Amino acid sequence: MNRYASITTLFIDLDDTIYPASSGVWGLIRQRIDRYMVERLQYPQEQVSLIRQNLFQTYGTTMRGLQATRAIDEADFLAYVHDVPVQDLLHPDDALREMLLSYPQKKIILTNADTQHALRVLRAVGLDNIFEQIVDIRAIAPFCKPQSGAFSTALRLVGETEVHHCVLIDDSPKNLLAATSLGFNPILVQESPVAQNPYPTIARLKDLPEILSPD
Repeated sequence: MNRYASITTLFIDLDDTIYPASSGVWGLIRQRIDRYMVERLQYPQEQVSLIRQNLFQTYGTTMRGLQATRAIDEADFLAYVHDVPVQDLLHPDDALREMLLSYPQKKIILTNADTQHALRVLRAVGLDNIFEQIVDIRAIAPFCKPQSGAFSTALRLVGETEVHHCVLIDDSPKNLLAATSLGFNPILVQESPVAQNPYPTIARLKDLPEILSPD
């Protein structure tokens, strides 16, 4: 039996999923996060990487961790860390656009970034007007992926009541693990798949038809 036969909604992650991880975009964002912690919050440079990783592991995102521990301004953080030249690193992908257009299902961006960053990325890769909705970090507050509350909130926001008819396409196994516990169908995007990966996997988003037929 085809587990994807009755799919109605595609939830698709943004960073390192819409575009390849090898593009370098996320690496620049990570650098901006470190700079924010040093310049805005005066963390010692030599400790900031470890602190960031601990916040990420504990709270799901560095931002949620800094909100909990330092009461940072969300808008200031998001504007600062996403101030990277996506237009120089990403380029229109006509094949990806045509592939996504071939799917009749509702297509939703579900991201731990904010809508402004998502729009910049989608414009850079030529995916304007492809997605019915962007569910961003602010919309799923106080949650974030991989917290189950983030996925439950996303379902409510898009009006989807049948989670078993939904697919989550994401580059994070942690996110997929949380989503599948609620009933989502998982697809992992990973250029270099890890061993013993339990999820159907594609190297790039444009390979989606290998697993999920648009018919």
